[in-house]
Parts: sequence; C-alpha cells; structure tokens
Amino acid sequence: MNRSELGHSRALGGNPRPAWAVTVLASVLIFTTVVDVLGNFLVIISVLRNRKLRNAGNVFVVSLAFADLVVAFYPYPLVLFAIFHDGWSLGDTHCKVSGFFMGLSVIGSIFNITGIAINRYCYICHSFTYDKLYSYKNTLLFVLLIWLLTVVAIVPNFFVGSLQYDPRIYSCTFAQTVSSSYTITVVVIHFIVPIMVVTFCYLRIWILVIQVRRKVKSEVRPRLKPSDLRNFLTMFVVFVLFAICWAPLNFIGLAVAINPEAIAPKIPEWLFVVSYFMAYFNSCLNAIIYGLLNQNFRKEYKRIIMSLWMPRLFFQETSKGGTEGMKSKPSPALNNNEQMKGESL
Repeated sequence: MNRSELGHSRALGGNPRPAWAVTVLASVLIFTTVVDVLGNFLVIISVLRNRKLRNAGNVFVVSLAFADLVVAFYPYPLVLFAIFHDGWSLGDTHCKVSGFFMGLSVIGSIFNITGIAINRYCYICHSFTYDKLYSYKNTLLFVLLIWLLTVVAIVPNFFVGSLQYDPRIYSCTFAQTVSSSYTITVVVIHFIVPIMVVTFCYLRIWILVIQVRRKVKSEVRPRLKPSDLRNFLTMFVVFVLFAICWAPLNFIGLAVAINPEAIAPKIPEWLFVVSYFMAYFNSCLNAIIYGLLNQNFRKEYKRIIMSLWMPRLFFQETSKGGTEGMKSKPSPALNNNEQMKGESL
C-alpha cells in the first residue's frame, strides 16, 4: 500500500467533507485524547499512591486505564494528522502499527471489563473463596492472561489483511468487508461473548442484591456493605457506557458481514462515522465515572491536582494514605468513603 493509495480524498466518490464536519470530528478527538490522557493518568497515580486503593479489584481498573491510554499516545494523534491533511500520508508501517494499537486498546478494554465483572461476581456472590482466588499473585496472573489473550486476538488481523486505512474515519483500523466469516468471528468473540459473560455476572449480583434487601438471605447481609453496592454500581456504569458506545459499530459490522454487497452500500456514511467516533469517545469516560461516583477517587484526584501547585502535599498525602491502608483490610473493589469510615471504627 503506497502513499497514493493511503492518502486519497476521504469521502466516498472523492467528495470533500464539509469544513464544519471536519472541525467537529477533530474537536471531538482532541477532547477525547486530552481527557483520556489526563483522566487515566489520574486513575493510575491515585491507585499507586494511595495504599487503600491498592487491591485486587483496582489492579483490573489500572489495567483498563492502561488500555484506554494506548490509543491516546499513538493511534489518535495519527488520526488527527490524517484529518488535518485530508488523507493518510504516513505510510503503510504506521498504518499497520496504528491499527494494531487500536485493536490492542479496544480488545484489552472489553477483556478487562469482563475481568472486572468476574471479580465483582466472585467478591459478592462467592465471598468465601474470593481471598484465595484473588490473591495478589493470582490477580497479576489474571491481568497478564488478559493481555496475552488480547495480543493473540489481534495477530490474525495481519494474516487476514484486515488492518486498512478507511478515509471515512481517517483511521487505520479493522476493515469489516475483507472477510465476512472473520468479521462475524471477531464481533462474536470480541464483543458478544464478553458482553454475555459480563451480563451474567452483573445479573447474578443484582439478584443477590435484591434478595439481600428483601432479607431472603439474611446470612449474606453482613458481607454486602453499602460501599460494596456503590462500587459495583460504578463498574456497572463503566460496562453500560462501553456497551452503548461500542454496540452500534459492532452491529453495523455484523450486518455488513452477513451480506456485504447488499448491506454495506445502505449504511449511511454519517452513521458509520458517528458509530466509530462514539467508540473512540469511550476511552475518556472511565476516569470521569470514577470521579463522579467514587468519593475516594474524587478526593485523590483533588489531592493530585493540588500537588501540582504544592508538590510537598503529594508526598505528605501519599504517606498518610499508606498509613491508613495498613490499618485496615482493603476492599477488592473501588473503595468508597463509607467503607473507610466503617473500617476505622
């Protein structure tokens, strides 16, 4: 694939895209990239510097933040470059590498979200075996397995030749029309199956929550603290927003794969572009969700931001967080303020 093949006008039929549409797409991607980098760095630093947040559940949260950061440092800047130059002029190598990292991020995200759901399910529904199953060593092995499976899932793209530049979205990404059978396989294994697993886990948790509230299983009540419910709701929102942002693109891909010649021409370009940029936008949402729904993360965000003006506070608060963490047994989930109060009494 040479420069002339990659750098053609982005629109189907060669028609230029209106300036306002290009501006909107560029603005959305710039906002997404900035919030992605700042937000996910805040998440990672918060977990690393506050011992109360360093636990099995948050290892998956950090892994998910890393997956979101992957696209912000390489693929997104190249997409912006293509937007500003109305085509791809960076060569085939950058195109393939960009597509690889794009896939690494999205598949890593869904696999990490699945890992979080299984973690929450084990913590709430199988609490007696949780501590043994999610020891620090085992948790790191689970995360390593997630990324190993992610890489294995992406490699076939190089053999199928599905990583290509799409001028409609200015991106080197997965081409849905290269192989119908492969596209269906990708959507099923990388999206539908994980969504089903996550749905099962969260549905079981919801059933248990309802039973506990109705006092059907009173013996489980002491384990299910209000903070556990809030932590579960936080990760449930992360899952729902991921599904909302990525479902349109996956269902379009599935429909096109079933009958490429009949369906592909009928997909409006605006719908295809919006579905892709919705998926891109998802990479900046998780850090915002943690800040809005979790008081511990919100407080840690504020401390980190304040330390930019007063660096001395960064080390003081880190020391304080570590001391508190040693005094109490950390929850495997995103810790909430109410739990900290309960444990310190």
